[in-house]
Amino acid sequence: DADEPLLDIEKSQLVDWLAGEIQRASQVRRSEQGHTSFRRMTRYEYRYALQDLLGLPHDFSRDLPPETASEDGFQNSSELLQMTVVQFEQYRQLARKALKLATVRGEQPEPVYYGISMREAAQAINPKYTANVEGTRQRIAEEGLAVEDAFEQQGEKFPRDHKGLHFRDLVTGQGIGPKWGYGGAKYAWTPTLTKPELPPVSPDIVVIPKNAKYIIDVGYGLPDSGNMRVRIRAARYSTEDKNQPTLRLFFGNQASNDSRVAVRAGEHDITVTASPDEPALYHWDVRLSEIARNAYRHITKLGDLPNPAEFLYFQNISSSKAAAQIDYVEVTAPTFDQWPPASHTRIFFESVNQADEEAYAHEILNRFMRRAWRRPAMAAELDQKMALLAKLRPQCESFQEAMIEVLATVLSSPKFLYLVRAGQEDGQGISDFELASRLTFFLWSSTPDDDLLNLAAEGKLHDPAVLEGQIQRLLDHPKAQRFAKHFTRQWLGMELLDFLKVDAKAHGKFDPILMEAMRDEPVAFFGHVLEQNRSVMDFLHADYAMVNDRLARHYRLPEVMGVGLQRVNLLPGHRRGGLLTQAGLLAMNSDGKDSHPLKRGIWLLERILNDPPPPPPPAV
Repeated sequence: DADEPLLDIEKSQLVDWLAGEIQRASQVRRSEQGHTSFRRMTRYEYRYALQDLLGLPHDFSRDLPPETASEDGFQNSSELLQMTVVQFEQYRQLARKALKLATVRGEQPEPVYYGISMREAAQAINPKYTANVEGTRQRIAEEGLAVEDAFEQQGEKFPRDHKGLHFRDLVTGQGIGPKWGYGGAKYAWTPTLTKPELPPVSPDIVVIPKNAKYIIDVGYGLPDSGNMRVRIRAARYSTEDKNQPTLRLFFGNQASNDSRVAVRAGEHDITVTASPDEPALYHWDVRLSEIARNAYRHITKLGDLPNPAEFLYFQNISSSKAAAQIDYVEVTAPTFDQWPPASHTRIFFESVNQADEEAYAHEILNRFMRRAWRRPAMAAELDQKMALLAKLRPQCESFQEAMIEVLATVLSSPKFLYLVRAGQEDGQGISDFELASRLTFFLWSSTPDDDLLNLAAEGKLHDPAVLEGQIQRLLDHPKAQRFAKHFTRQWLGMELLDFLKVDAKAHGKFDPILMEAMRDEPVAFFGHVLEQNRSVMDFLHADYAMVNDRLARHYRLPEVMGVGLQRVNLLPGHRRGGLLTQAGLLAMNSDGKDSHPLKRGIWLLERILNDPPPPPPPAV
């Protein structure tokens, strides 16, 4: 409101001064065993808050600097969550980026399609194989020959005893191994603009045993952004296998001999449960703008070097014998469940005021600011944003563009980025809106949903029965897994496990599937204790463990089916209950080769008993 606006350098100096003063005040309050009145969102809270607010699965916090843990190991301590000028500018840019991703303009983009049958894939490898198989099938059908007789009459015969990854004809039992190479685009598929028809179930399949991976080269036909849906028709290869195969999707590229990149794609693995005689459809969704892409896809031509093509592959991550079969793969990008997408209509919703920009903007701001700031916006705050819109509108091509700029200021405001603890100095209780925020940032690491905000507006959240019901609702929601994950990892200091390299010479082959299970076990154990309201004594001693097939085999427990962690009851002699015997927590206090009892003892005192050892004497 000053007549003379501040210069950029003056704004930077002001922000730096405020950040320093806030940090000092927070440290003083903590030293007096008090609580600070506000703190900035952590990096992961910011990610979840934007995801829930905008209805987008993107990780908008990837470019933010990592948080520093406090002396007790937690990242949400207010004395460390200050704001710098650089961070503030990052939040402005991230808010604008998120809003542009959430909203759309114009017509729905035309998708590209890949429809690949395993018969076509095998034919691309060896046309003689598919021709012979087709001829043998024809003789069986037309001449009534038995499979063995028809096979004997076949000219060139192909193996029937493949054990590894291979294409297979389920009628004759013949198969060939797949091939892939990045050079010359020999194995690249070309997309179409026409949606392929789903073909009938075929006996031409690819068999993917455990640990094997099947590659599909998609060339450079995928768009730069949007959702890619990868759909497969798959089944268990054999009903004799007790275990069910689990497939994981990877996406990558290889520009040259020494530059291969492949990263996990999709947010979940698929356990194939369908029987061989009734294959089922499964799919992954992949955000193309958030995954590693080939830097040469707009520079070189397909077939030239560096290779601009990209590929995806399916890996059977089962640790026990369990093969999967696939007969058809379909890739579509971009995909939309509706148009405009739900993320757009959350902001630019249908209204009778759409023809009146001022009235419509007021309506949008009122609804958006309530959800973003976790309370109703005051009239003066709305007027300020409307004044900003009036200033920006002539500079923007459209109403939507101007609104995005204004909404970006809402998301870069301290009212969104900071969690305020009000009503403590004078002994007053907290408001219903603040209580709603405390509940969800504690249990969901995110903003309140509409149910909580509506109850807060009605003044009902302080009712004990209503409050208890809402707490139970939050705990029963899948978002409560965020609390289990972040609390457990910070409490136990599990970042040590993320950087552990196990010495293969000392301990033999140490597969990544086992390491993944070791990382997930403490989180799953804490989640089970929370969900079932178990005693805290379970953390020290329990008659059960949370394991999957690979971890159970590592612990020499009775066989467990599947890659998902599940509760397994223990016998008295197993001695595997509780946290202290979990493989990941034991391994992370080692150097990957030898155990370190001293480090393990200090960890136990600090993290479990809250009785850290005294500092060493001077000069030691």
